[in-house]
Amino acid sequence: MLKKLLNSFALALHNIRTRLFYTLLSILGIVIGVGALVTVLSLIDGMEKFARDQIATTTSLKAVMVQTETYKRVNEVRLQKENYGYLNYERFRAFDEAMTIPATGYIQFMQNSEVQLPDSSKVGATVQGINAIHPTAATIKTGRLFSPEDVADNAPVAFVNDVFAKQAAGKDPVQTIVGQTITYKDKAVKVIGVLQPKKQERPEIYLPISLFTDAELKADPPRVVFEVDDVEQVQAFKKEAERWLQTNVKGDPTDFVVVTNEGRVEQAAKGFLLFRVIMGLIVGISVIVGGIGVMNVLLISVSERTVEIGVRKAMGAKKHDILMQFLAESVTVSLFGSFMGLSLGVLATLGVVPIIKALTDVPFQAAYTFDTFVVITIVAIAIGIVFGTYPAMRAAKLDPVDAIRRE
Repeated sequence: MLKKLLNSFALALHNIRTRLFYTLLSILGIVIGVGALVTVLSLIDGMEKFARDQIATTTSLKAVMVQTETYKRVNEVRLQKENYGYLNYERFRAFDEAMTIPATGYIQFMQNSEVQLPDSSKVGATVQGINAIHPTAATIKTGRLFSPEDVADNAPVAFVNDVFAKQAAGKDPVQTIVGQTITYKDKAVKVIGVLQPKKQERPEIYLPISLFTDAELKADPPRVVFEVDDVEQVQAFKKEAERWLQTNVKGDPTDFVVVTNEGRVEQAAKGFLLFRVIMGLIVGISVIVGGIGVMNVLLISVSERTVEIGVRKAMGAKKHDILMQFLAESVTVSLFGSFMGLSLGVLATLGVVPIIKALTDVPFQAAYTFDTFVVITIVAIAIGIVFGTYPAMRAAKLDPVDAIRRE
């Protein structure tokens, strides 16, 4: 069986060589269609890789976020809950200590409010209650950050960002704010440090989360972020966190939402998959046109080789032998056109990518994945079988006597 199949493909290659120019013209549709398909798929794969890289650089894939859901849905109407579970500093510490998977936890309360400066004037600022600041955001300019001991002891201290320090210091150097007292609502705190400036900042002050009352935290529940040591453990940590919250925090099971940034990656992947399918179907029209060209080549080949088919059948060739020969020729022609289209598509992307970079000014690169090559191979074989079946069956059904008589 294998020997017959190989002989069929060898004969198919010989017939293609004898009609090379005509075959090239007939498979032009496949070449263009497959080339367009390769270009589209490689560009979409490049877009997906770029999106994943952007998500990975702007957010941590190791992060697990716990947020309080203060709203509920009743008959598709979003309503404010009267009671719900929330985390304060004590519950957060118990939460953090209960986790068996290694991770670093941060609790954050955030509110925009007026803050009274040492000269009794007021400025607007974003007030954050935290247990610690993330290392990537903790470059100190002058003074110091508050310590875990300060948080545990409810120390009335704070550090501020450079924008707030400049507003508070006025014409004086920002260092002069260190050691002075500012007031947020009924909390008078001493400034102990100033952070290094960053781009596009707004005035911010950071207080120990332990200074906030339960009433303040319940009114605007803080969120908790855990940075898991091993990215492979993120899903396991998420499940463990959900179990702890359901067991240890009173309230409705829907009071807390535990999310990861992997969800963003999955959403992006679904979007690109949809885009890939839609564009593939559109480009597939050209491939179908190319398949019609393959059928045309084979029908002409059957007409030209009627006598040859008759002689072969008279000498004992079975219907399935003739069928296999022409199907092998169809698949070979289709593969030949598809791989020419593959080369054309790669060359096209090499020309398109510099244009995209010039227009968008982003470090974009096309991506050639193994899946793309598998898709092209499957498409080529499918075209060969679908569009080669009718000519092959027509050749197999020829009566040997009538076929030999045709000259």
